[in-house]
Amino acid sequence: ASATDRVFNFAAGPATLPENVLLRAQSELYDWGGSGMSVMEMSHRGKEFLSIIQKAEADLRTLLNIPPEYTVLFLQGGATTQFSALPLNLCKPGDEVDYIITGSWGDKAFKEAAKYCHPKSIWSGKSEKYTKIPEFDALPQTPGAKYLHICANETIHGVEFKDYPKPGTENEILVADMSSNFCSKPVDITRFGVIYAGAQKNVGPSGVTIVIIRSDLIGDAQPITPVMLDYKIHSDNNSLYNTPPCYGIYVCGLVFEDLVSQGGLQAVEEKNAKKAGILYDAIDGSREFYRCPVERGVRSRMNVPFTLEKGELEGEFVKEAAKEGMVQLKGHRSVGGMRASIYNAMPLAGVEKLVGFMKDFQDRH
Repeated sequence: ASATDRVFNFAAGPATLPENVLLRAQSELYDWGGSGMSVMEMSHRGKEFLSIIQKAEADLRTLLNIPPEYTVLFLQGGATTQFSALPLNLCKPGDEVDYIITGSWGDKAFKEAAKYCHPKSIWSGKSEKYTKIPEFDALPQTPGAKYLHICANETIHGVEFKDYPKPGTENEILVADMSSNFCSKPVDITRFGVIYAGAQKNVGPSGVTIVIIRSDLIGDAQPITPVMLDYKIHSDNNSLYNTPPCYGIYVCGLVFEDLVSQGGLQAVEEKNAKKAGILYDAIDGSREFYRCPVERGVRSRMNVPFTLEKGELEGEFVKEAAKEGMVQLKGHRSVGGMRASIYNAMPLAGVEKLVGFMKDFQDRH
């Protein structure tokens, strides 16, 4: 296959991967590093895979400048499993925790936490259809709350935190689901107690979940915590307590290596800002033929939702785009419209082609 055979895939996840990473994985699929076997065949405790997972972690630490007092875990179950793991590991059943709910995923996390502690929604954007983020200073944070939870980028609604709130008390920690903007820009890890992310947006295939946690927060899980949700078990075993998603971790490692070679996350952020700027400019300059519902100051650089003034044309838009090699532009079933997910691996050419198509479609309608 050549580059001309590939579509521009605007899916929210599993999402497009860097072409050079796919080609590298293809070349190493049959025989990794002269080992005589594929990564999919090797023992997760053998020296070959240990070298893969250790390098993946080292490159991730370099990219995000992760301090030594933080533990990196490669887990399974998606970010959704972490909705349960967080309160089980960080709280007792009677503890209170705060949630800022800026979209569907924050809402799901909040509802799951209610099984294991006492979460409070200190702000929700549901009544305004999740199109904004609140001013942090005005939030009524709960005294003594164990943590403050946010979803850093809402994949469905296209709302992204540009700055992060500060927990109300010294002992409260900030927890973030960063699934859809993980490794898309630099982040000050020290502002967080826990960051978690499903890999299938920006850094790998589905099946890998990455947790970055301050090490002193590990080891006080509720007695009912299932062994596979206990951070201490995974930390003590260097993410190898059971057979991990080996091939997925390997691909994540290739992506981390690629991001380092691009100049790190500062350079990656600049590319992402340029792509998002081009697409939002096309939407805003369309004389309302296209509309993005999200407040401009908190629009996601990763997931761009938009509608057509003539809603009856949306199905035709999606079909015509697919014929032109641009797929997965239909919006999430819960909100409709369109959504272009333009993660790290979406090349500038893909966004430029989409914008050209949008202008042509508008001219014809």
